[in-house]
Parts: sequence; structure tokens; C-alpha cells
Amino acid sequence: MVAVDTRLRDNGAMDISLAPEDLARELVDSADADWLRDLVDALDREVRVGPLVRLTSLWDLSNAAAARIFGISRQAFAKWLASGPPADRADDVAAVDNVTTLLDRYVKRERIPAVVRRQAPAYSDRSIIAMLEDGGYRETADLVRSTFDLRRVQP
Repeated sequence: MVAVDTRLRDNGAMDISLAPEDLARELVDSADADWLRDLVDALDREVRVGPLVRLTSLWDLSNAAAARIFGISRQAFAKWLASGPPADRADDVAAVDNVTTLLDRYVKRERIPAVVRRQAPAYSDRSIIAMLEDGGYRETADLVRSTFDLRRVQP
């Protein structure tokens, strides 16, 4: 038997005994779309998945496409998903995760796949994915960070 926290249900706020799909449908029918996006973002932060899963999910990448970013095979990427990247690649994964975190903070989730594929003058007319595929992990993270640096915007 699974213990269920019934504080929300007993408060009359929502029925958490519903299947997740049914609860999601109920929320979509009764809440503002922007509020729902904020809820999804908050839930993702609370139930955070690993950086590689976030990468493939938020960027809408196949395992093969994600593997190309790190210059490895699809099979090696699958091993990274299962047991983590090797220690000598931890900095690269962290840099890519920093890019993902910045995009997640400043770009609507449904737009992230287009943003990472779009060539931009700020990135020498290349896409974020292309820069990462060339192995410029820290440089790409620094460029993306500077893109969202609001201190450079004059009041």
C-alpha cells in the first residue's frame, strides 16, 4: 500500500487521487496557460532529472543528436545516461547544463528547440548546437550567458 499525502485533497484544492493525466486535464481546463507553464517549471526544478535527460528533453534531441554534441557514439551516450559521464567529461556536461539552465530560465520551454538550432549573429552566424558540436563547451556557455546578461542593457 502506498501512503498518500492528502493535505491538498482534504483542503478541497484538488483531488490528487486522480491519475496524473486526468489531473493534468483538470488543471488545463481550469487554469491560465502562463500559470501552468510556471507550475511545470517549478515541478521540473523540484523533481529535477539529470543534466543529460534535461538536455534531450528541453532541446528536443534524440540520443544520437545529443551524442554528436559531445563527440561520442549513440551507444556511449546511452551509457552516460545510465551511469553518468566519465569524470574527464564532467566539465563539458556541466557547461552544456549551464546553457540548458539559462535557456530554461529566459526562454519559453516550447521555444528552446528552435533557439538552439537557429543561427544567430551573436554566435558568428552559427547555432548553439553547432558551436557545441565543435567542442566549444565553455565558450558557448559564456556566449549564451552574455546573451542573457541584463546588466549590459541601458535603463
